[in-house]
Amino acid sequence: MIQGTKSEDVISALEKLPRSLRLKVKEITLDLSPTMRLIAKKTFPRATLVADRFHVQRLMNEAISDLRVDYRWQAIDLENKEILLAKEEKRKHIPHVFENGDTRKQLLARSRHVVMKHFSKWTYSQEKRARILFREYPAIEEAYQVSMELTQIYNTTSDKQIGLTRLAK
Repeated sequence: MIQGTKSEDVISALEKLPRSLRLKVKEITLDLSPTMRLIAKKTFPRATLVADRFHVQRLMNEAISDLRVDYRWQAIDLENKEILLAKEEKRKHIPHVFENGDTRKQLLARSRHVVMKHFSKWTYSQEKRARILFREYPAIEEAYQVSMELTQIYNTTSDKQIGLTRLAK
């Protein structure tokens, strides 16, 4: 084991292995860290570097979450404008409520877990919320579908070349 992640230290330790052995390494699965990528490239020059599933899916989930949060900020801004307009017109602001009882802000806040789990594991209320969310925000649905397709590739593909072809599509 090598303590720490300083590339120079790890490379130095790995270079103690005979070069002939290091050249036999065909593939390395690693996280998305540039440091680990550098270490792998320098010490195992013939190896193919593969990003691990966990980190790729985490990036996908973060992208969906970022999109949902951006829409939530837009909803907050819109509601604030509506509240100001209602005050100017000396009337009470009544936010739009969807058929499941959520306001736009609530829909976007409460859908956090919905877009992070497989649709087959949704509860009835989560399914209802997802239908509304996807109707109102097609970009979130599109990102979610891509995420589910990625999960499907990982779950059903054991052959590397088939997996790469499916990813390319």
